[in-house]
Amino acid sequence: MGEWIGIDRRARRCYGFDEISLVPGMQTINPNEVDVTLKIGNMKFGIPIMAAAMDGVVDVNFLIAMGKLGGIAVLNLDGVQTRYEDPSQILNEIAEASTEKATELLQKLYQPAIKESLISKRIEQIKAANVPAFISCIPQHAERFGKISQEAGADCFVVQSQVSSAKHISTEYKVCDYGELCSGLKIPVMIGNAVTYKMTLSLLELGASGVLIGVGPGAACTTRGVLGIGVPQITATIDASAARDHYYKRTGRYVPIITDGGMRIGGEICKAFASGADGVMVGSAFAKAKEAPGHGNHWGMATSHANLPRGTRVRVGTTGTLEQILLGPANVDDGSQNLVGALKTSMGSLGAKNLKEMHDVEMIIAPSIQTEGKVFQVGQRVGMGK
Repeated sequence: MGEWIGIDRRARRCYGFDEISLVPGMQTINPNEVDVTLKIGNMKFGIPIMAAAMDGVVDVNFLIAMGKLGGIAVLNLDGVQTRYEDPSQILNEIAEASTEKATELLQKLYQPAIKESLISKRIEQIKAANVPAFISCIPQHAERFGKISQEAGADCFVVQSQVSSAKHISTEYKVCDYGELCSGLKIPVMIGNAVTYKMTLSLLELGASGVLIGVGPGAACTTRGVLGIGVPQITATIDASAARDHYYKRTGRYVPIITDGGMRIGGEICKAFASGADGVMVGSAFAKAKEAPGHGNHWGMATSHANLPRGTRVRVGTTGTLEQILLGPANVDDGSQNLVGALKTSMGSLGAKNLKEMHDVEMIIAPSIQTEGKVFQVGQRVGMGK
């Protein structure tokens, strides 16, 4: 399997969103009659698109707004929301910083210690609005923050790291035992990020209630450039979904796979679902919302790392309201708004009445799919030429 890239060394060909296209089937369906329900634990959501746990995307108010619309937003417990009583001034500083000074400023602003009292306060603010509280932190804080979050009323605990593994080795700090974490908490525990069949399967076997898929594809992430690691999202999602299906056949327990990162527009989200995703996690598309705390700026979770930043601050601008981006009506021509409408319309055109059927649509390798016939759009920088 794979192609020779040198003496005694093969490499597998993997695919990203720009190289794949979806093929219409033998029937079409009214988009208003397709089912896009996402189930996590015992919770059901009519919108399978999650807003990423990034400080420029999600704060308490954004999370509440997303919840009111029927979607999920995840609050980052390792960021400014738990380091500052009032993070709005900090977010303004980040937004106003020059490109040259942005990373240095982020490193400085993320130095103050996390205040555990603010974890409970943020969750209580969310629950007061009667929306689900999805909370995220890194593995080193998971055991402590998980207990605090559960006691405060969180509905789901998300543990995210650059690369998650069932076995992490360290002599410098206590390693998070995902098996103990999942069995010890009474709320669903989602774990990420992974990109392979074996790693996904191992996380499922430890009791994860969801697995996030993706290393390095995010708009603000520089992991692939800094560390040289990652797998294109189409292949990573297909491999992970195969692990999910194998685990389900063996145990009868179906656990959702969430493709995390690399999706800017509706078409890419549709391709993620066709690759086997049960849900998607999106950052930059939501950073463009008027409600986003980054004021049109977006930065990676590892941008503030003191020694080796693996992210950057990018300017994405503000293009519309959260409702426009999620549900429309769209007033832009590039597919970055009405993401749910795009998904439903694609499913209708492909003849998939639910996400499970979406997993089985025909896919083709089509490297010209982004450029074929689009010379005027490219020349004029409109639509698919942006």
